[in-house]
Amino acid sequence: MKIYFHLNLKGFSNCYVVVNEQEKKALIIDPGQITADIINQIEGGGYKMTDILITHNHESHVCGLKTLMKIYTPTIYAADWEVAHDKTTVISGEGTIKAAGLKVEFSSLPGHSADSIIYKIGCVLFTGDVLSAGIIGKTSSKYAKRTLRTNIRTKILSQADQIILMPGHGPPSTIGAERKFNIDLNTEEEQ
Repeated sequence: MKIYFHLNLKGFSNCYVVVNEQEKKALIIDPGQITADIINQIEGGGYKMTDILITHNHESHVCGLKTLMKIYTPTIYAADWEVAHDKTTVISGEGTIKAAGLKVEFSSLPGHSADSIIYKIGCVLFTGDVLSAGIIGKTSSKYAKRTLRTNIRTKILSQADQIILMPGHGPPSTIGAERKFNIDLNTEEEQ
């Protein structure tokens, strides 16, 4: 497995192309903007683009879907049916799917948005806007912030320190670094 990072300059969001070199398949996580570089990476590598994983339905994470759907016929996984309507395979709760020939674990993690999902492939966790290096995702209320913190602690920080975090915005991190240095997780919660 190889992971390629692409920055969406319109929303400063991260898009990831994950390739399965053995099966020559690719998947995309959060296609905020589809560029010639992304298409050339898939086509130039001889990969079949089979799946799209959406961490949440915010414009900077899904805007490139229309472009991808004009070129490919991927399976689209998301927790919100409105991402691609009838073309969306709605997932929720916790489970495992097969995408691009890879085992992908998923877990709903509301707080930043009601439809937030994290995906784990091997030792890499794609967190969307739930958790970024040093901070947690923005929320709309104190209740949502408390829910998000609880979900991060139970579903993310419960995993091994060496798991790599690939967020929806900003640089990568690890669970160990977030456990130790994340300012939003290491401060007292508001009452």
